[in-house]
Amino acid sequence: MALDFPALGQPAPDFTTQNQREEDVTLSDLKGKKVVLYFYPKAMTPGCTVQACGLRDTQKELADRNTVVLGLSPDAPKRLQKFIDRDELNFDLLSDEDHAIAEKYGVWAMKKFMGREFMGVHRITFIIDEEGKLVHIMEKVKTKTHHDDLLAALDAL
Repeated sequence: MALDFPALGQPAPDFTTQNQREEDVTLSDLKGKKVVLYFYPKAMTPGCTVQACGLRDTQKELADRNTVVLGLSPDAPKRLQKFIDRDELNFDLLSDEDHAIAEKYGVWAMKKFMGREFMGVHRITFIIDEEGKLVHIMEKVKTKTHHDDLLAALDAL
């Protein structure tokens, strides 16, 4: 089953949603910076924690590349704030409770886990350039090396 992503080289689908502090965040307001938009299934689960902590620990390197990180999941803002507090995360997490943004980006789809099938968010990372165009999609995300893989992808752009 292939996921249906937005086209590379085209404007990234815009959205407005709430962050962990219940403040509105609009993607198009971030023009002028690269944006790493990473989708993950659920806050405070083991794989998502490893991935988020790797990004936390590379914030200086990302900032040096004029890059903002936004994590996006179906979790409510209050759960996102708990995740940030627990793991001392230093970037915004965005709430997509109705999975409308995940659907726009083609990452809300059928998943299989332990013999059962269900709809959910696939772990995919999108890189958006300073003009708001989608320039790279990381489909095969490994939680332990995501931050290093991301830095390499940014350097290759």
